[in-house]
Amino acid sequence: MTDRYRQAGVDLDAGEAAKRRIGAAIRSTRTELARGRVGAFGGMLRVPSDIADPVLVMSTDGVGTKVLVASRAGRHDTVGEDLVNHCVNDILVHGARPCAFLDYLALAEIDAETVVALVEGVARGCRAHGMTLVGGETAQLPDLYHAGHYDLAGTIVGVVSEGAALHGDRVRPGDLLVGYASTGLHTNGYTLARRIAFDDLGLDVDTQVPELGTTVGEALLAVHRSYWSAVAPVLGRIHALAHVTGGGIPGNLPRALPDGCGAVVQAGSWAVPPLFTWLAAAGRVAPDEQARVFNLGVGMIAVAPAGDVDGIRAAARAAGVETWVIGDVVAGDGVRIVR
Repeated sequence: MTDRYRQAGVDLDAGEAAKRRIGAAIRSTRTELARGRVGAFGGMLRVPSDIADPVLVMSTDGVGTKVLVASRAGRHDTVGEDLVNHCVNDILVHGARPCAFLDYLALAEIDAETVVALVEGVARGCRAHGMTLVGGETAQLPDLYHAGHYDLAGTIVGVVSEGAALHGDRVRPGDLLVGYASTGLHTNGYTLARRIAFDDLGLDVDTQVPELGTTVGEALLAVHRSYWSAVAPVLGRIHALAHVTGGGIPGNLPRALPDGCGAVVQAGSWAVPPLFTWLAAAGRVAPDEQARVFNLGVGMIAVAPAGDVDGIRAAARAAGVETWVIGDVVAGDGVRIVR
């Protein structure tokens, strides 16, 4: 009998085979909060009992065109971890503990090795945070995606005690800004970075770049850092947090500040990694555009009273994350980068 659906581009058997292989990765993330069966229509999770007045904090995001670099390199085991870490950081800024994760993978055709690598990366990120991968979706959409291309997104659920949630309302003029080192582009600015590296310079993922001491692919696929271990021990000392993603420092720091408060950031107060200076020079990217497109080496910013900064930095150092005091909060609004 002719299989019309397969002829149209959707292979249900391949999808089922991939699901069976990723079951082990999903089961490896289950915590004591997990309920229900792996592979059910919905994922179930108990709310932690050790948090008073629990509030759920949820966020959805993706890894953007970083997946095109992964496809070009034939390496798919890192972008899943990128996705989890990005989402963890997004709820960390509200003081939330990660509890559950769901992933969404859309692609033209099921390639079992690619799908398994992607989900194993997601599972690795979940295990690192004691978080259950409660479910997900793999969609074959041959009419929407070119062969070999895919999109990856995820939704995270976290929890925080209502009284401990960070909203930025405690921020005051005189608070200091602590910048946490990034591990590279993280998951933003890849459309420009790819254009510079692959189109303008004509390089490929295996090209060695002396200025970077590594290949283009290794530099661009560096895993998005999670700041959970560096920040969680000192959340009670922090007035606000900003995850530096698309829009850079000027686009994200204002989201953590209340009305009547602005910030002055001192350019040169932290070490800008060679990747960013190389991209800026090769692509002739102006400083203001660099600051809006790239994180420039700062992936998270904590806003805290001056007296708590040493303790906050010590916690980050213990977690292996470099920090700098990069500016302060002032009366007014907006963010100024002073050079």
